[in-house]
Amino acid sequence: MANQFVNTYLTIFFLLTPFFATSMFISLTQSFDGRGRMRMAAQTTAAALVVVLVMFLWGGSIFRVLGIDVYCFQIGAGVLLFLTAVSLVRGGKEDLKVAEGEDISLVPLAIPVIAGPGTIGTLVVMGSDISAAGRKAVAICAIVAAVLTVGVLLLTANRLEKLLGAKGLSALTKITGLVLSALAAQVVFGGVRNYLGMG
Repeated sequence: MANQFVNTYLTIFFLLTPFFATSMFISLTQSFDGRGRMRMAAQTTAAALVVVLVMFLWGGSIFRVLGIDVYCFQIGAGVLLFLTAVSLVRGGKEDLKVAEGEDISLVPLAIPVIAGPGTIGTLVVMGSDISAAGRKAVAICAIVAAVLTVGVLLLTANRLEKLLGAKGLSALTKITGLVLSALAAQVVFGGVRNYLGMG
């Protein structure tokens, strides 16, 4: 159980692209004061937590409604995750324009910055693969811990910005992209293997 918790925690933590999310949060909240930035960090964390838990617990119903094979979805999720990884490694940062006074906690911060399509797809597949109640409970705890860790990074964005600087955050984002590329390869390979009956 302990190994499952640690493995799931680390996987989800990197799937959430925490350092990229932090750099985007800093960019999008430049006009916020300290209290406003903390309030937005809390709202974003709550929104992200709801999104990932819903997709992990009930995302599998998508397969039943749309008649999509879970392994085909797994392959697609892996490809999307790989594209996210490439974007992070190349340093690509979408120009997310936010209207003045707009609530940015759900969109674009929770979705798609923290929980992008590749992350959501991987969570759906992970939730479908875990059927035992005990293992699912451990996974939920790990997911909650991972999201809350990202929330802590957002809450301490001011300090991180001063400590690491723009170059430091950029370097951490690229490292996250490298880890994501490995996770993406594993997800795609697992989907192909299971689809061909090699599992």
